[in-house]
Amino acid sequence: MTTSTVSAPATATPSSMEATSALSDMLLPVVRSPMLDRDEELFAYELVFYRQGAGTDADTTLLDGVLSGITDGAITRLVRGNRAFMRLPRSLLLEQTDVLSHTPRLGVIIDPFQVRDAALLQRLQQLALRNCSMMLDLGDLDPSAHEPHGPLEPLLRLARYVRIDAKALDADTLAARCKQLFERGLGVIAGNVDDHVTYGRCKNLPFHAIQGRYLLVPQQIEVPVLTPSRLSLLRLMSALQENNAGPVELGEIIRDDAVLSYKLLGCVNSAYFALPRQLKSIQQAAIFFGVARMRNWINTMALSSMDDRPPELLRAALIRAHMCEKLAHGMSTEQQDMAFMAGLLSLLDTLLCAPMEFVLSHLPLAPEIREALVEDRGPFAPLLGQIYAWEAGDIQSAQMQPQNIRKMAGAYFAATQWADQVYSFAEQRTH
Repeated sequence: MTTSTVSAPATATPSSMEATSALSDMLLPVVRSPMLDRDEELFAYELVFYRQGAGTDADTTLLDGVLSGITDGAITRLVRGNRAFMRLPRSLLLEQTDVLSHTPRLGVIIDPFQVRDAALLQRLQQLALRNCSMMLDLGDLDPSAHEPHGPLEPLLRLARYVRIDAKALDADTLAARCKQLFERGLGVIAGNVDDHVTYGRCKNLPFHAIQGRYLLVPQQIEVPVLTPSRLSLLRLMSALQENNAGPVELGEIIRDDAVLSYKLLGCVNSAYFALPRQLKSIQQAAIFFGVARMRNWINTMALSSMDDRPPELLRAALIRAHMCEKLAHGMSTEQQDMAFMAGLLSLLDTLLCAPMEFVLSHLPLAPEIREALVEDRGPFAPLLGQIYAWEAGDIQSAQMQPQNIRKMAGAYFAATQWADQVYSFAEQRTH
């Protein structure tokens, strides 16, 4: 996702849920788009804000929301304190730049046309002197231009990073542009990497990071092969779905996986959930939370423990699960639990590098979940469709009403906080 201004807990105590809701109300609709380094670890997020409407009122709303999100720390929580870049309104850059001085991990995305804005250029120079990170987005430049960067020298001198549109350039031009900018000492970001063919062209070039939808797209593999660890994961998930296991049976299913049990109990007993007493066994947790919810949690922790897939991909699956459950709020409790699983498994083909139908053939899932994931129909398909549109910043084509946009914004923010909390326990290494 190269543009950054787009047109247009599973169970917790009431106090913790109210706190999460209050925090999400402080943010404008926003999605975090990860940029991953060569090791597929997070380099930075881009914060993509959804600008509601047009004109002065929309600009004011965006300005107020960004300012409050920075000053109250909600944006920092959204990105877990990691480096993040935002495209900010001109008025904020001209009048409110001091707020950025107090948040050194937040950087600014600048555009080529800003080189013609003398007042803004002067303010950007002041920001650079205050050590504010800037990324120059070259995505709108003519890909056929022979010397596309010459007029932009004032901006290139200010920027630490430069992003180029990898999808718009052929392989030779992409390599040449990347090399030219890299040799200037700039960190070069490949943007709009939306498929694995484009990713293949980028991964051997000196890019500082790669960004795009490729992360969520399954690779096309002619003959899918599941490794022993992935088969073991599917066997565990299958056992959890079979025979209507109760609290005792759930405990027995994961009894021999001490690491999974340790992480799961550590997570449910964490301060995030503020339980009235410590739960000392999986059986106790299943009684307290309910069997269906605990089964979902075991699936969540098992998937999140995969150590051969990018962490941001795993987080994306958790975010989808939590959002899908929250969007199913008006449905029955059983359907909310199934909605959670539909969201969690919506990236299973990408996580396991195998076609969705092939992977699901190993799992005894409810028909409603299978229909949503394979046939795009049933009660959970519309929920997943809303989440996909939100992730892609494609809210206008999804025709969301303002009240639904606000609902999605709250669900997304709460889901990121929940997913980050759960994943922090899943990635722990026991001694």
